[in-house]
Amino acid sequence: MPDIIQNAEEKSKQMEIGKLRVGDLLLPSNVLMAPLAGYTCYPFRMLALEMGAGLCFTEMVSANGLKYQDSATRRLLFTTETEKIKAVQLLGGSPAVMEQMACSELLEFFDIIDINMGCPVPNVFKSGEGSALMLDQKRAAAIIRGCKKSGKIITVKCRTGIRKEDLFAAEFARMCEDAGADMITIHGRSRSMMYDGPPQVEEIARAKMAVSIPVIANGGIWSVEDGERMMDQTGADGIMIARYGLENPFIFSEFTGTECRKSWVEMLWEQMELAGRYYDETFTMTYIRKLASYGMKKRKGTKRYKERLFGCGSLEELREVVELIFSESM
Repeated sequence: MPDIIQNAEEKSKQMEIGKLRVGDLLLPSNVLMAPLAGYTCYPFRMLALEMGAGLCFTEMVSANGLKYQDSATRRLLFTTETEKIKAVQLLGGSPAVMEQMACSELLEFFDIIDINMGCPVPNVFKSGEGSALMLDQKRAAAIIRGCKKSGKIITVKCRTGIRKEDLFAAEFARMCEDAGADMITIHGRSRSMMYDGPPQVEEIARAKMAVSIPVIANGGIWSVEDGERMMDQTGADGIMIARYGLENPFIFSEFTGTECRKSWVEMLWEQMELAGRYYDETFTMTYIRKLASYGMKKRKGTKRYKERLFGCGSLEELREVVELIFSESM
């Protein structure tokens, strides 16, 4: 066993699922839901929080989109007073624009700004945003310091490095802390690995040992056992669930012991009602179809309903198909 993991495991013996302090906020749990484009809208965030997630982030929001008053971008910021702790993930490469948007009235209701320094997709990387900021630590530090002027809690989400053979999460984490970040989440894969391959837990452990701010481990968590193993091997202060949170939103209650007696059908109906209350019918139908598709993944006999699910012409028809899919596959 590498010394770095052994040290992390010794450190983690005192750790467990529980509350997490970030800046001056105390989160109800240290199991967080990742920002996911196209999914972590207001209804899903409220679902994850109800299930026991300690914090949920908006979808990735472009600082340039906000600057130019793009309506679709601004819609990503929707929230209500019911969401007690509000966290937005901001994407951008210009320190000046990031500072301007962080300090703007558009984000005045948010408690936390998470800076995206981990998105690996080519168009984002080529524009000098997302994981490209890991290659320019001076600019990354300027962005953190600029966003910090908003007076909000500033967190950063990054990766273990750019190439699998050249990892530097510990160095990057130290820079983030020195620039004023209150927490850092590390996706345990390099940019070149995208979303595949086993998480590089040794690198997360090194980063945890390099800083005093909370470090959250992300990547490859598909069960409670995976999450516990991740915390044991990295010494992380918490974990962040990504795609599996869509496939099984009940994972948060499994981690935290939050009581939940809802079925998938009941959960989807509630999500449909909540989305319909704040969004138009097109958005609601698209969102519920996507969420239902994730829920169908490991359910036997549901593939035959996929075409019917996406062919629904009304919310009422969608409700009937959802009930058919999730009642028959229980």
